[in-house]
Amino acid sequence: MARVRTLRQAATWIERVGLALLLPKADVALPSLWEQINGSPARDWAVRDDDGTFVRWREEMGILWRTKDELPAQRLACVGRHAARAVACVAPTLLPALVAAVGEAELDEDEQRIVGALADGGPLPAARLRRALGLEKRAVERAVGALERKLVVTHAGLVEEGTGWDAVAYDLVSRIWPMSSAPSREEARRTLAATVLASAGELTAADLRGIFGWAARDAGAVLDGVAEGRDAGGFRIWTGS
Repeated sequence: MARVRTLRQAATWIERVGLALLLPKADVALPSLWEQINGSPARDWAVRDDDGTFVRWREEMGILWRTKDELPAQRLACVGRHAARAVACVAPTLLPALVAAVGEAELDEDEQRIVGALADGGPLPAARLRRALGLEKRAVERAVGALERKLVVTHAGLVEEGTGWDAVAYDLVSRIWPMSSAPSREEARRTLAATVLASAGELTAADLRGIFGWAARDAGAVLDGVAEGRDAGGFRIWTGS
């Protein structure tokens, strides 16, 4: 396959598949940007000596790491922990469906405070959120992760932290990716299921549950609406056209 080497190539590929992980994850039926850059899903992102000691990151990992920050900074893809409890890349055209499928979620106190801080001063990295809100590191990490899964907060590129390293900044999905309209939740779920099926070739209800957290019965009903299923060894498989 032709490997992804540029930011534009990465954006084009994400737009084509709709939804992808940044790094491959076992038992998750999604393609990964790493595989497109590396040419295989092998987790060989570092050069090591004969003793296994780290020497340097491979060129492919450098491309991946730059790309995952530049994609949201340039509004070419939405990047964050938005699927399969992992960092995912979402095509702008698919994002309204993903937001609609998640729906309006309740936020706990820490999550509400982070949303307020970002609304007033965002985009902000985790360290500045901790200082602004007086929260511990673990509390901020937990709340930001939950907000990413709820499609309230997402990555906004890098900002300088004054420590010699840039840090990922977080911002509100609604500010970075304003949406004039959204599909119904049912339509959104069908769109997401069809998108994942198109890239995976075949799916089980458990596959969709692992990606989106849907109940197995609901995932099966959605798949029945977009593809033909067959029974195989005690479970059902849906196959794309």
